[in-house]
Amino acid sequence: MFMQKKDIDWGSLGFGYIQTDKRYVSDFKDGKWDEGRLTEDANVVLNECAGVFQYAQTVFEGLKAYTTEDGRIVTFRPDLNAERLEQSAKRLEIPAFPRDRFIDAVKQVVSANAAYVPPFGSGATLYLRPYMMGTNPVIGVKPATEYQFRLFATPVGPYFKGGVKPLTLKVSDFDRAAPCGTGNIKAGLNYAMSLHAIVTAHNEGFDENMYLDAKTRTNVEETGGANFLFVTKDNKVVTPKSDSILPSITRRSLVQVAKEYLGLEAEERVIPFEEVKDMAECGLCGTAAVISPVGKIVDHGKEICFPSGMTDMGPITKKLYETLTGIQMGKIKAPEGWIYEIM
Repeated sequence: MFMQKKDIDWGSLGFGYIQTDKRYVSDFKDGKWDEGRLTEDANVVLNECAGVFQYAQTVFEGLKAYTTEDGRIVTFRPDLNAERLEQSAKRLEIPAFPRDRFIDAVKQVVSANAAYVPPFGSGATLYLRPYMMGTNPVIGVKPATEYQFRLFATPVGPYFKGGVKPLTLKVSDFDRAAPCGTGNIKAGLNYAMSLHAIVTAHNEGFDENMYLDAKTRTNVEETGGANFLFVTKDNKVVTPKSDSILPSITRRSLVQVAKEYLGLEAEERVIPFEEVKDMAECGLCGTAAVISPVGKIVDHGKEICFPSGMTDMGPITKKLYETLTGIQMGKIKAPEGWIYEIM
């Protein structure tokens, strides 16, 4: 398969928006979704009183398409994104977009924008952003009755500039999500809540926040946009368990990789913050960065420095990263159903 790629300096891409040729749109009206369509129009025109503007009725997802070592264009576990979007929509009283149609929309958008899929080895990927929103006028506090599902694509580079340089985090004074709130779904409002906290962290010289549970402020939850993954000094992989953090697809995949590919013990459990100082390695995991190593966490002036240090990933984190990206890029045989071939 040969395709003329766009004239883009793939290696210098940051994690930003570049408009591509086509995106997918489907509207929900009179109790049903229409058949959907690809469009060249990147603009969304809505009434000033649309539900999304008044009461933030919107949910989203994030996944990637990329070129494998043997030249195929694939995406990673899109069925789980479809499932998670459905759960998010349900929580905000948005009608579910059918899972099979979600997968089809991914295929249509990637195929239509194949010239924007970065070549293998460039370090860049095609990021896919599906989202849903209330579109009809709503002035009283209630769900909208009309909705739109959209999916666009943009080529991106690494989420954190500087690649795998370990990050410095601060323990945040802000709460990310309430115990019985919306922290376990991918709602736009959760990320709006984190903006002031992340700007504050950046202004103080930190890369990200570590949020503790809002109820007791004693247990590790997540950062504004990624789950935590720790490695104990006896090489056990542990990730935080909580009803108010996002069920990360990358985190779930890494736990399976740890067990089945690396033969490591791995578990999801409550992690008291008090335990963090005894961990050997720490990373942030998510679609955008896969794993970003953490070198230091600062708790109100008190530093927790991980033995893995501030120069590179720790050895177990690195094996996890290399194995998962190897699976994604076609270098390592994937578990059944993980890789969805587009073309």
